[in-house]
Amino acid sequence: MRAALLFPGQGSQFIGMGKDFYESSNKAKEMFEIASDAIKTDFKKLMFEQNDEINKTQFTQPAILLYSAVAFELFKQADFDYTFSLGHSLGEFSALYAAGALDLADAIRLVHERGKLMNAAFEDKVGSMMVVLGLDDETIENICAESGFRVWPANYNSDGQLVLAGIREDLEKLEPVLKEKGAKRVMLLNMSVASHCPLLESATEPLKELLNSSLNDTFKDVISNVTAKAYHTKNEALEVLPVQLTKPVLYKQSIKNYEDDADLFVELGGKVLMGINRKVTKKKTIPVTDMASLEKAIKAVESE
Repeated sequence: MRAALLFPGQGSQFIGMGKDFYESSNKAKEMFEIASDAIKTDFKKLMFEQNDEINKTQFTQPAILLYSAVAFELFKQADFDYTFSLGHSLGEFSALYAAGALDLADAIRLVHERGKLMNAAFEDKVGSMMVVLGLDDETIENICAESGFRVWPANYNSDGQLVLAGIREDLEKLEPVLKEKGAKRVMLLNMSVASHCPLLESATEPLKELLNSSLNDTFKDVISNVTAKAYHTKNEALEVLPVQLTKPVLYKQSIKNYEDDADLFVELGGKVLMGINRKVTKKKTIPVTDMASLEKAIKAVESE
């Protein structure tokens, strides 16, 4: 059975994520300790108890990565070899961990700093993101380009679903224009940072420096959000990961480019990409979010 691994991005966080893994596995407990030591944060409190920190970018990102990394390590007990890994936005860093490009402590520190860099880029402005349903990509691209607003396509999730990023005020102004052009739904997201657009340009060079000191020289194939193509070396990663902050996520293009290399997809630490994949590929996507779904996923990849 040829499986490909998927890793969700920011927005998939929730209180209680990873708790079942933690209570059931010594390996998970060990990984929580490593993560907590890496950035001096109690990840059990962050992920299991009600708090405001979980929705702050610099903590959201390492929490999601840890959840996905634990799911991956527990899933590795299955008798299979995956063909490639693909993450959505932040999830690309979880994919890099799974591919052997980063150790856990470095990965946690890296995305923690990435979150802080993203916040710093928005100190003097209010950004956000907005989901647009029911319009084709070219129509939305033209609307953004011709509007004069600071708004850009950010996530190409599936046909008829595209996420925009930009200044919140400009996104709000664009909403009636999109509806007038035939959008079935336009929904502004509860975010203060706009990912994958030129507003994050100031974060790219500092992130490249952090990556240079963290990445291993070679690793298994990871599909780039920026190019929708595989890469497996540090030098290639240093080309695509910093600009991932300012370029759109080519998720549906990545799935379409590589779906023939997998018999099924396994989403580690979420169900968001499973929902998107129903509109992108006929290949099955199996989520791993707790011990019960872990057992089902292991049986699925070992069945053939």
